[in-house]
Amino acid sequence: MYINKIEVQNFRLLQNSILDLENQEDKKLSILIGRNNSGKTSFIMLFDKFLKKSSSFNFDDFPVSVRKSIFEINEETDIHSISIRLIIEITYTDKDNLENLSEFILDLSPSENKVHILFECSIDKKKLLKEIESVKVVSRKRFIKKNLCNYLNTNIYTFDTYDNLKAENRNKLIEKDKNAIDNLINYQVIHAKRSVSSSEAGESSKKVLSNLATKYYDKKTENQLSSDDLDVINASLLEMDKTLEEKYEEFFDNFLNKSKDFLAMTELRVVSDLESKEIISNHSKIVYGSEDESLPEHLNGLGYMNILYLLLQLEIKKEFLIEGNKDINLLFVEEPEAHTHPQMQTVFIEKVRTILKDIPFLQTFITTHSSHIVKNSNFKDIRYFYNDLDNRNVIIKNFYTELQKKYGKEEDEFKFLNQYLSIASAELFFAEKIIFIEGLTEKLLLPYFIQQYDKTNTDEVLLSSQNISILEIGANAKAFSHFLEFLGIKALIITDIDTSAKTITRNEKTGKDRTSYPAHPVKGATHISNATIRYFYNSPEFSEEKKWSEWFEKLKQDKLHNEDSKIKLSFQLEENDYHGRSFEEAFISINVDNLKANISEVKGLKNDADESLNTINDIDELTESILEKKSDFASSLLWLALTKDIVWNMPSYIKKGLVWIAN
Repeated sequence: MYINKIEVQNFRLLQNSILDLENQEDKKLSILIGRNNSGKTSFIMLFDKFLKKSSSFNFDDFPVSVRKSIFEINEETDIHSISIRLIIEITYTDKDNLENLSEFILDLSPSENKVHILFECSIDKKKLLKEIESVKVVSRKRFIKKNLCNYLNTNIYTFDTYDNLKAENRNKLIEKDKNAIDNLINYQVIHAKRSVSSSEAGESSKKVLSNLATKYYDKKTENQLSSDDLDVINASLLEMDKTLEEKYEEFFDNFLNKSKDFLAMTELRVVSDLESKEIISNHSKIVYGSEDESLPEHLNGLGYMNILYLLLQLEIKKEFLIEGNKDINLLFVEEPEAHTHPQMQTVFIEKVRTILKDIPFLQTFITTHSSHIVKNSNFKDIRYFYNDLDNRNVIIKNFYTELQKKYGKEEDEFKFLNQYLSIASAELFFAEKIIFIEGLTEKLLLPYFIQQYDKTNTDEVLLSSQNISILEIGANAKAFSHFLEFLGIKALIITDIDTSAKTITRNEKTGKDRTSYPAHPVKGATHISNATIRYFYNSPEFSEEKKWSEWFEKLKQDKLHNEDSKIKLSFQLEENDYHGRSFEEAFISINVDNLKANISEVKGLKNDADESLNTINDIDELTESILEKKSDFASSLLWLALTKDIVWNMPSYIKKGLVWIAN
């Protein structure tokens, strides 16, 4: 028995969002990811409100899209169309114990194995309309905002098909008591707003872990006072209790004898009354370090405290879940990565499976912004929250299955993407924008160019302050095409135009012609060898000569970009009557004077580079003549910029790309 689908309607950003777990191989752990303000916390809070705080809804919980209907509420308003809803679909088998679930089973057909439960928060229309009759029109909105919480009802229903949710079929909904849900589902949550605090916190906040350890002890002892695990502690306390009582009798004997003369009491004694819970609570604490060099918990790093807090909380929740003995156990853990470095995040996601594996019928949902947690998870377990601003709704995407469909027969690209995200950059899931670059040269110099861009564009949002991921992916950018579409975010691909020229050579032995396309300067070039450009700009085949020629001319003038597209390619453009085919040529063409002035400190050049710079005017020939090692060349350019304040001119194609990604 497990929950295979969760649907949310009209709750904050979640206007009509569906979390589908049906195709998830292992239903035990789901990783919920997405950028900030994508509805992950709201998703958890809705469970909180229905399963724990059923009366805590208020006006702010309703999405913007339905607020006009609430303000204009009248006798004709369809209350149920603007109600907050949580719908869970449960799958069961004939092997499950259906004692508690039977309360919700409507179809007894052997072929049916799903149950639908509706949690609904609706406005008491009759009561509200009666109340606002006396409210002035100008105050109506304010009154509704402030007081709507007093006119909300929460109900639980079971239903057969989704048609039953239509207004005309609501008589088919069967209302259920909250106790029926409590008997079926055990819900626990560890919120992101944890009470772990730093060494600067007040005294009451400095024993968070110690207090939590007490809570853990209390939970363990609640129904297990005679368990083997506690025998040693209890035996020690009993022995101490006896010893103290003997000492008390000796110490207080004289005082008590005198007291008997004034009080008509013959039996007056001081006895020991040690309780294990009180001892643990008031006279124990968590420390770290060796016995001689231990320090209190609040002097530990926040990262360690957070992990310890989480582990203790998990153990406590584990006790609640096991003890509850419910048919469905739900555990939500919100943003476990707080204050922790990458290695801890990796360890946590590995350990959490171990801690929770003994809990029967458990489904765990972890929300996270950590790329380290994501890349150490099974991508089939990932659910991506995407805030569709155009439609004011959060779409919960099944990362693996949806992308697999998009890639279709592009199996190698899909395999590459999965491997790349696992070993390199799961951070892509959380980026607001992405810049893809081909090689080390661009990787070294792009941050410098971004800095230069920001200096000259201070009236706009700085590029360096935006959440932009920069990734070196070589010539494999096309493997990310469907992934970028899936994420729905802006991506700039900086690449080389890589022009070539059609060349026909004849084999003297066979007499047959052979066509090849060797590298060639842009001037005089007829084709390109860049597969990324051809893929994203949908180039014709080489054999379609007329179409190809037209396409190639538009490419050189950068006229192929669709302004509505969220993906843009940035490659060398004509600048100062010269058109380079690579970064080095474009850079050298606009920085010749600077290179001449600093030739002694520029690395990666050939021995006679100084002479070539002063004698060769053709940039294509010059680049080939002076350049020996691209990586050394790039690193020395950066070194001179940062240490000698030398300002290098930015190639126009890079600047044009930065302007586009910045807006």
